[in-house]
Amino acid sequence: MIFKVLFQERAEEAPVRERTKSLYVEANTEREVRTKLADRNINIEYVQGLNEEHLAYEKQSEDFEVENI
Repeated sequence: MIFKVLFQERAEEAPVRERTKSLYVEANTEREVRTKLADRNINIEYVQGLNEEHLAYEKQSEDFEVENI
């Protein structure tokens, strides 16, 4: 399954919508996503599993790229 991760680049900062970034990770569970990203110094706001329709929508974005972790 593909998960969309919304995050802030610096773990110590409070979330600010204008600085929220996203990335896409392939994993089986949300816990696996968080484990894969644990070594990065980021503040994960939200992890969302994408169904087929939502994934098709996200793929239309030029910024869509699944991270290989």
